[in-house]
Amino acid sequence: MEPVDSPGNEPVGAPAQDDGVAAAGSDRSAAEVARYPERLLNEGHERTPHPSDEASALAMIQKRVRKRDSVAMYNLGSQYYYGGHGLPKDVPRAIELWIESAELGSVYAHHNLGIAYYYGEGVEEDKPRGIQHWQEAAMKGDVESRHNLGADEFSNGNCELAVQHWMISAKMGYDVSLNAIKKMFLRGQATKAQYAEALRGYGDAVEEMKSHQREEAKRLGA
Repeated sequence: MEPVDSPGNEPVGAPAQDDGVAAAGSDRSAAEVARYPERLLNEGHERTPHPSDEASALAMIQKRVRKRDSVAMYNLGSQYYYGGHGLPKDVPRAIELWIESAELGSVYAHHNLGIAYYYGEGVEEDKPRGIQHWQEAAMKGDVESRHNLGADEFSNGNCELAVQHWMISAKMGYDVSLNAIKKMFLRGQATKAQYAEALRGYGDAVEEMKSHQREEAKRLGA
């Protein structure tokens, strides 16, 4: 989703998550939209040549939507949100598609709906509903939604709960959460032990990702 403004009820001097809450999903959404047609081909959903124009790519996505593909619904919703592939920008329609996608289990749809409802983007602001969507996504392993739950707790003055959420996302390799814990530690809002635990967990996650990338490079003969 496009970055949106941070909530106005955050304490003065909030950690770096204040602009990371909303922006967390923006690059991911756009990238997923761009990669989706190719992904369908790689997964064997389509046996036709790679679409060479927007109309063909849109037709491919719509075909999967008619088959109740949650990922396709999420991506078509994103096309409406951005006004991509020749579609008019239609945020209410995007929300409808994301709701359907979320009902079918899409983590990304839950994440984006969390942003939409939390900030009132295309829908009436409903922070509890937004948080509920982030909770659904976080329980399924979405690191950015987990971070956002921490940001909400921090904005409400619940530092201990914020650290608990950010500890989880930092240990998943999310540097924004690690930096938030660091700033809390420097301000006396988190303990040295908590920051040290976050650092170790983040380092382990990054090393594991690097190891996976090295193995993938070997497999590809790079």
